[in-house]
Amino acid sequence: MCSSQARVASPAISVIVPVYNGGAAFDRCLAALASSEGPDWELIVVDDGSTDGSAAAARRAGARVLSTAQARSGPGHARNLGACVARAPLLCFIDADVLVRPDTIANFVALFEGSDLTAAFGSYDDHPAHAGVLSQYRNLLHHFVHQTGHAVASTFWSGCGAVRRESFLALGGFDGAYTRPSIEDIELGYRIVAANGRIRLAKHIQVKHLKRWTFWSILQTDIRDRALPWTQLIARTRTMPKDLNLDTNSRLSAVCVYGLVMLLALSAWQPLALLGLPVLVALLVMCNRHLYAFLLAQRGLVFLLRALPMHWLYFGYSALIFSMGMAIGSLRYRGQLARAAAPRALVPVGSPTSDALTV
Repeated sequence: MCSSQARVASPAISVIVPVYNGGAAFDRCLAALASSEGPDWELIVVDDGSTDGSAAAARRAGARVLSTAQARSGPGHARNLGACVARAPLLCFIDADVLVRPDTIANFVALFEGSDLTAAFGSYDDHPAHAGVLSQYRNLLHHFVHQTGHAVASTFWSGCGAVRRESFLALGGFDGAYTRPSIEDIELGYRIVAANGRIRLAKHIQVKHLKRWTFWSILQTDIRDRALPWTQLIARTRTMPKDLNLDTNSRLSAVCVYGLVMLLALSAWQPLALLGLPVLVALLVMCNRHLYAFLLAQRGLVFLLRALPMHWLYFGYSALIFSMGMAIGSLRYRGQLARAAAPRALVPVGSPTSDALTV
Protein backbone atom coordinates (compact mmCIF):
# COMPACT_ATOMS: atom_id res chain seq x y z
CA MET A 1 0.00 0.00 0.00
CA CYS A 2 1.46 3.35 -0.97
CA SER A 3 2.15 5.94 1.68
CA SER A 4 -0.42 8.33 0.20
CA GLN A 5 -3.07 6.05 1.66
CA ALA A 6 -1.39 6.08 5.06
CA ARG A 7 -0.96 9.87 4.91
CA VAL A 8 2.64 9.79 6.07
CA ALA A 9 3.46 13.14 7.64
CA SER A 10 6.77 13.62 5.84
CA PRO A 11 7.12 11.49 2.72
CA ALA A 12 10.56 11.30 1.14
CA ILE A 13 9.18 11.83 -2.35
CA SER A 14 5.93 12.91 -3.98
CA VAL A 15 4.93 11.00 -7.11
CA ILE A 16 2.85 13.13 -9.50
CA VAL A 17 0.94 11.56 -12.38
CA PRO A 18 -1.04 13.72 -14.86
CA VAL A 19 -3.79 11.81 -16.65
CA TYR A 20 -6.31 12.34 -19.40
CA ASN A 21 -8.53 9.36 -20.21
CA GLY A 22 -5.83 6.97 -19.09
CA GLY A 23 -7.89 3.82 -19.63
CA ALA A 24 -6.43 0.36 -19.03
CA ALA A 25 -2.86 1.66 -19.28
CA PHE A 26 -3.48 4.02 -16.36
CA ASP A 27 -4.88 1.15 -14.28
CA ARG A 28 -1.65 -0.75 -14.90
CA CYS A 29 0.37 2.37 -14.07
CA LEU A 30 -1.37 2.66 -10.69
CA ALA A 31 -0.93 -1.06 -9.98
CA ALA A 32 2.80 -0.83 -10.70
CA LEU A 33 3.15 2.19 -8.42
CA ALA A 34 1.35 0.34 -5.65
CA SER A 35 4.08 -2.32 -5.77
CA SER A 36 6.82 0.21 -5.08
CA GLU A 37 9.28 -0.61 -2.35
CA GLY A 38 11.49 1.57 -0.20
CA PRO A 39 10.97 4.92 1.53
CA ASP A 40 7.66 6.56 2.38
CA TRP A 41 6.08 8.37 -0.53
CA GLU A 42 2.80 9.96 -1.55
CA LEU A 43 0.84 9.66 -4.79
CA ILE A 44 -0.79 12.71 -6.38
CA VAL A 45 -2.86 12.24 -9.53
CA VAL A 46 -3.96 15.33 -11.46
CA ASP A 47 -6.92 14.64 -13.74
CA ASP A 48 -6.88 16.87 -16.82
CA GLY A 49 -10.54 16.64 -17.82
CA SER A 50 -10.91 12.87 -18.18
CA THR A 51 -14.29 11.42 -19.10
CA ASP A 52 -13.44 7.74 -18.63
CA GLY A 53 -13.32 7.42 -14.86
CA SER A 54 -9.56 7.90 -14.49
CA ALA A 55 -10.07 10.10 -11.42
CA ALA A 56 -12.19 7.45 -9.73
CA ALA A 57 -9.56 4.80 -10.49
CA ALA A 58 -6.91 7.00 -8.89
CA ARG A 59 -9.00 7.47 -5.76
CA ARG A 60 -9.48 3.72 -5.46
CA ALA A 61 -5.71 3.39 -5.62
CA GLY A 62 -5.38 5.71 -2.65
CA ALA A 63 -4.06 8.73 -4.51
CA ARG A 64 -4.79 12.32 -3.67
CA VAL A 65 -6.71 13.43 -6.74
CA LEU A 66 -6.76 16.96 -8.11
CA SER A 67 -8.52 18.31 -11.18
CA THR A 68 -7.40 21.08 -13.49
CA ALA A 69 -9.64 24.13 -13.50
CA GLN A 70 -10.07 23.84 -17.27
CA ALA A 71 -10.43 20.70 -19.33
CA ARG A 72 -7.23 19.75 -21.19
CA SER A 73 -4.88 22.30 -19.72
CA GLY A 74 -1.94 20.09 -20.62
CA PRO A 75 0.30 17.77 -18.60
CA GLY A 76 2.72 20.56 -17.70
CA HIS A 77 0.00 22.59 -16.00
CA ALA A 78 -1.32 19.44 -14.32
CA ARG A 79 2.11 18.61 -12.93
CA ASN A 80 2.44 22.16 -11.62
CA LEU A 81 -0.78 21.76 -9.66
CA GLY A 82 0.48 18.53 -8.17
CA ALA A 83 3.78 20.14 -7.21
CA CYS A 84 1.96 22.93 -5.35
CA VAL A 85 0.33 20.50 -2.93
CA ALA A 86 3.20 18.00 -2.70
CA ARG A 87 4.60 17.54 0.80
CA ALA A 88 7.94 15.95 -0.03
CA PRO A 89 11.18 17.80 -0.84
CA LEU A 90 11.55 15.66 -3.96
CA LEU A 91 9.07 15.45 -6.85
CA CYS A 92 8.85 12.45 -9.15
CA PHE A 93 6.89 12.77 -12.40
CA ILE A 94 5.53 9.61 -14.00
CA ASP A 95 3.43 9.44 -17.17
CA ALA A 96 0.07 7.67 -16.99
CA ASP A 97 1.11 5.07 -19.59
CA VAL A 98 4.31 4.04 -17.82
CA LEU A 99 5.00 1.09 -15.53
CA VAL A 100 7.57 1.76 -12.83
CA ARG A 101 9.65 -1.02 -11.35
CA PRO A 102 9.39 -1.83 -7.64
CA ASP A 103 12.65 0.03 -6.99
CA THR A 104 12.09 3.05 -9.26
CA ILE A 105 10.99 5.45 -6.53
CA ALA A 106 13.63 4.21 -4.10
CA ASN A 107 16.32 4.66 -6.76
CA PHE A 108 15.36 8.30 -7.27
CA VAL A 109 15.48 8.96 -3.54
CA ALA A 110 18.90 7.30 -3.24
CA LEU A 111 20.18 9.25 -6.24
CA PHE A 112 19.49 12.62 -4.63
CA GLU A 113 20.70 11.75 -1.13
CA GLY A 114 23.97 13.49 -0.37
CA SER A 115 24.23 14.95 -3.88
CA ASP A 116 23.86 18.41 -5.36
CA LEU A 117 21.64 17.22 -8.20
CA THR A 118 18.74 19.44 -9.16
CA ALA A 119 16.97 16.91 -11.37
CA ALA A 120 17.38 13.44 -12.86
CA PHE A 121 15.52 11.23 -15.29
CA GLY A 122 15.57 7.64 -16.48
CA SER A 123 14.52 5.92 -19.70
CA TYR A 124 12.19 3.32 -21.17
CA ASP A 125 13.38 -0.26 -20.90
CA ASP A 126 14.22 -2.48 -23.88
CA HIS A 127 11.03 -4.55 -23.66
CA PRO A 128 8.19 -2.32 -24.95
CA ALA A 129 4.72 -3.55 -24.09
CA HIS A 130 3.11 -3.29 -27.53
CA ALA A 131 4.20 -5.87 -30.10
CA GLY A 132 3.72 -3.75 -33.24
CA VAL A 133 6.82 -2.97 -35.31
CA LEU A 134 6.37 0.80 -35.04
CA SER A 135 5.76 0.64 -31.29
CA GLN A 136 8.78 -1.60 -30.80
CA TYR A 137 10.96 0.61 -32.98
CA ARG A 138 9.84 3.85 -31.36
CA ASN A 139 10.31 2.70 -27.79
CA LEU A 140 13.59 0.92 -28.49
CA LEU A 141 14.89 4.08 -30.17
CA HIS A 142 14.00 6.09 -27.06
CA HIS A 143 15.72 3.49 -24.87
CA PHE A 144 18.86 3.52 -26.99
CA VAL A 145 19.12 7.31 -27.19
CA HIS A 146 18.84 7.68 -23.43
CA GLN A 147 21.09 4.73 -22.63
CA THR A 148 23.86 6.12 -24.85
CA GLY A 149 23.37 9.78 -23.93
CA HIS A 150 25.66 11.84 -21.71
CA ALA A 151 25.12 11.23 -18.00
CA VAL A 152 25.45 14.99 -17.46
CA ALA A 153 22.29 16.09 -19.26
CA SER A 154 21.17 19.45 -20.60
CA THR A 155 17.49 18.55 -20.89
CA PHE A 156 14.85 16.93 -18.67
CA TRP A 157 12.31 14.16 -19.25
CA SER A 158 9.04 14.07 -17.32
CA GLY A 159 7.95 10.58 -18.37
CA CYS A 160 10.07 9.29 -15.51
CA GLY A 161 11.97 12.11 -13.89
CA ALA A 162 12.55 13.71 -10.51
CA VAL A 163 13.43 17.24 -9.38
CA ARG A 164 13.91 19.01 -6.08
CA ARG A 165 10.64 20.71 -5.19
CA GLU A 166 12.32 23.90 -3.96
CA SER A 167 14.16 24.35 -7.27
CA PHE A 168 11.08 23.43 -9.29
CA LEU A 169 8.93 26.04 -7.59
CA ALA A 170 11.65 28.69 -7.76
CA LEU A 171 11.95 28.22 -11.52
CA GLY A 172 8.22 28.43 -12.02
CA GLY A 173 7.64 24.77 -12.85
CA PHE A 174 6.66 23.73 -16.34
CA ASP A 175 5.76 26.45 -18.83
CA GLY A 176 1.95 26.46 -18.98
CA ALA A 177 2.03 27.73 -22.56
CA TYR A 178 2.43 24.12 -23.68
CA THR A 179 -1.17 22.93 -23.57
CA ARG A 180 -0.40 19.58 -25.22
CA PRO A 181 2.18 16.93 -24.33
CA SER A 182 5.16 18.60 -25.94
CA ILE A 183 8.62 19.83 -24.92
CA GLU A 184 7.61 21.38 -21.61
CA ASP A 185 10.12 19.07 -19.89
CA ILE A 186 12.94 19.97 -22.29
CA GLU A 187 12.24 23.67 -21.77
CA LEU A 188 12.35 23.19 -18.00
CA GLY A 189 15.69 21.43 -18.39
CA TYR A 190 17.06 24.45 -20.25
CA ARG A 191 16.08 26.73 -17.38
CA ILE A 192 17.53 24.37 -14.77
CA VAL A 193 20.89 24.40 -16.55
CA ALA A 194 20.73 28.17 -17.10
CA ALA A 195 20.26 28.54 -13.33
CA ASN A 196 23.43 26.45 -12.78
CA GLY A 197 21.46 23.39 -11.75
CA ARG A 198 22.70 19.86 -12.42
CA ILE A 199 20.67 17.26 -14.29
CA ARG A 200 21.65 13.60 -14.47
CA LEU A 201 20.55 10.99 -16.96
CA ALA A 202 20.21 8.00 -14.62
CA LYS A 203 20.50 5.05 -16.99
CA HIS A 204 19.84 2.45 -14.30
CA ILE A 205 16.33 3.81 -13.72
CA GLN A 206 14.15 2.25 -16.41
CA VAL A 207 10.39 1.95 -16.87
CA LYS A 208 8.11 0.22 -19.35
CA HIS A 209 6.11 2.21 -21.89
CA LEU A 210 2.62 0.96 -22.76
CA LYS A 211 1.82 3.26 -25.66
CA ARG A 212 0.83 1.89 -29.05
CA TRP A 213 2.46 3.94 -31.79
CA THR A 214 1.11 4.32 -35.33
CA PHE A 215 2.70 5.96 -38.37
CA TRP A 216 0.51 9.05 -38.02
CA SER A 217 0.93 9.37 -34.26
CA ILE A 218 4.70 9.27 -34.76
CA LEU A 219 4.56 12.03 -37.39
CA GLN A 220 2.23 14.19 -35.31
CA THR A 221 4.34 13.82 -32.18
CA ASP A 222 7.67 14.34 -33.91
CA ILE A 223 6.61 17.32 -36.02
CA ARG A 224 3.86 19.14 -34.15
CA ASP A 225 4.80 18.35 -30.55
CA ARG A 226 8.57 18.01 -30.75
CA ALA A 227 10.43 19.39 -33.77
CA LEU A 228 8.47 22.62 -34.19
CA PRO A 229 8.40 23.77 -30.55
CA TRP A 230 11.95 22.54 -29.88
CA THR A 231 13.27 24.49 -32.86
CA GLN A 232 11.48 27.58 -31.60
CA LEU A 233 13.07 27.03 -28.20
CA ILE A 234 16.55 26.70 -29.72
CA ALA A 235 16.03 29.86 -31.78
CA ARG A 236 14.82 31.78 -28.73
CA THR A 237 17.53 30.62 -26.31
CA ARG A 238 20.33 30.42 -28.89
CA THR A 239 21.25 27.09 -27.27
CA MET A 240 22.03 24.07 -29.41
CA PRO A 241 22.36 20.92 -27.27
CA LYS A 242 24.72 18.23 -28.54
CA ASP A 243 23.41 15.34 -26.49
CA LEU A 244 20.54 12.91 -27.05
CA ASN A 245 19.14 13.10 -30.61
CA LEU A 246 20.79 16.39 -31.59
CA ASP A 247 24.34 15.04 -31.85
CA THR A 248 26.70 15.34 -34.80
CA ASN A 249 25.90 11.91 -36.22
CA SER A 250 22.20 12.74 -36.32
CA ARG A 251 22.88 15.94 -38.25
CA LEU A 252 25.15 14.14 -40.71
CA SER A 253 22.51 11.44 -41.15
CA ALA A 254 19.99 14.10 -42.19
CA VAL A 255 22.42 15.35 -44.82
CA CYS A 256 22.79 11.80 -46.15
CA VAL A 257 19.03 11.30 -46.37
CA TYR A 258 18.61 14.42 -48.46
CA GLY A 259 21.56 13.36 -50.54
CA LEU A 260 19.78 10.09 -51.30
CA VAL A 261 16.67 11.94 -52.36
CA MET A 262 18.65 14.26 -54.62
CA LEU A 263 20.55 11.40 -56.26
CA LEU A 264 17.34 9.46 -56.91
CA ALA A 265 15.78 12.53 -58.50
CA LEU A 266 18.90 13.24 -60.56
CA SER A 267 19.05 9.65 -61.79
CA ALA A 268 15.99 10.31 -63.98
CA TRP A 269 18.26 12.44 -66.18
CA GLN A 270 21.64 10.97 -65.29
CA PRO A 271 21.56 7.24 -64.38
CA LEU A 272 25.18 7.38 -63.23
CA ALA A 273 23.93 9.32 -60.19
CA LEU A 274 22.80 5.98 -58.78
CA LEU A 275 26.43 5.08 -58.24
CA GLY A 276 26.48 7.49 -55.32
CA LEU A 277 23.67 5.72 -53.47
CA PRO A 278 25.82 2.98 -51.91
CA VAL A 279 28.21 5.60 -50.57
CA LEU A 280 25.45 7.54 -48.81
CA VAL A 281 23.77 4.39 -47.52
CA ALA A 282 27.10 3.20 -46.14
CA LEU A 283 27.63 6.57 -44.46
CA LEU A 284 24.14 6.42 -42.97
CA VAL A 285 24.79 2.97 -41.59
CA MET A 286 28.16 4.07 -40.26
CA CYS A 287 26.68 7.09 -38.46
CA ASN A 288 24.01 4.92 -36.84
CA ARG A 289 25.92 1.65 -36.54
CA HIS A 290 25.53 1.39 -32.80
CA LEU A 291 21.74 1.85 -32.97
CA TYR A 292 21.40 -0.60 -35.85
CA ALA A 293 23.57 -3.15 -34.06
CA PHE A 294 21.34 -2.74 -31.01
CA LEU A 295 18.12 -3.21 -33.02
CA LEU A 296 19.64 -6.22 -34.78
CA ALA A 297 20.59 -7.83 -31.49
CA GLN A 298 17.21 -7.07 -29.92
CA ARG A 299 14.81 -8.01 -32.70
CA GLY A 300 16.74 -9.50 -35.62
CA LEU A 301 17.51 -8.59 -39.23
CA VAL A 302 13.92 -8.52 -40.52
CA PHE A 303 12.92 -6.04 -37.83
CA LEU A 304 15.95 -3.86 -38.54
CA LEU A 305 15.18 -3.72 -42.26
CA ARG A 306 11.57 -2.75 -41.51
CA ALA A 307 12.69 -0.04 -39.10
CA LEU A 308 15.28 1.57 -41.39
CA PRO A 309 12.81 3.45 -43.65
CA MET A 310 11.07 4.99 -40.63
CA HIS A 311 14.38 6.00 -39.10
CA TRP A 312 15.63 7.61 -42.29
CA LEU A 313 12.29 9.35 -42.79
CA TYR A 314 12.67 10.73 -39.28
CA PHE A 315 15.98 12.35 -40.21
CA GLY A 316 14.37 13.83 -43.32
CA TYR A 317 11.38 15.56 -41.78
CA SER A 318 13.24 16.55 -38.62
CA ALA A 319 15.92 18.36 -40.63
CA LEU A 320 13.30 20.08 -42.78
CA ILE A 321 11.29 21.31 -39.81
CA PHE A 322 14.47 22.35 -38.01
CA SER A 323 15.74 24.40 -40.96
CA MET A 324 12.40 26.11 -41.49
CA GLY A 325 11.92 26.72 -37.78
CA MET A 326 15.36 28.21 -37.29
CA ALA A 327 14.87 30.57 -40.23
CA ILE A 328 11.51 31.74 -38.90
CA GLY A 329 12.77 31.84 -35.33
CA SER A 330 15.81 33.91 -36.23
CA LEU A 331 13.59 36.51 -37.86
CA ARG A 332 11.12 36.47 -34.98
CA TYR A 333 13.68 36.74 -32.22
CA ARG A 334 16.30 38.86 -33.99
CA GLY A 335 17.50 41.64 -31.76
CA GLN A 336 15.99 40.01 -28.67
CA LEU A 337 18.03 38.58 -25.84
CA ALA A 338 17.55 34.94 -24.94
CA ARG A 339 14.84 34.65 -22.35
CA ALA A 340 16.57 34.58 -19.01
CA ALA A 341 13.65 35.15 -16.67
CA ALA A 342 11.64 32.08 -15.77
CA PRO A 343 7.84 32.09 -15.75
CA ARG A 344 6.35 33.33 -12.50
CA ALA A 345 7.28 31.22 -9.54
CA LEU A 346 4.72 28.69 -8.48
CA VAL A 347 3.03 29.47 -5.21
CA PRO A 348 2.12 26.57 -2.91
CA VAL A 349 -1.60 26.11 -2.37
CA GLY A 350 -2.98 28.30 0.36
CA SER A 351 -1.81 31.60 -1.09
CA PRO A 352 -4.46 33.89 -2.61
CA THR A 353 -2.55 33.75 -5.92
CA SER A 354 -2.47 29.98 -6.16
CA ASP A 355 -4.04 28.16 -9.07
CA ALA A 356 -7.57 26.98 -8.38
CA LEU A 357 -7.77 23.33 -7.37
CA THR A 358 -10.59 20.84 -7.09
CA VAL A 359 -9.73 18.05 -4.66
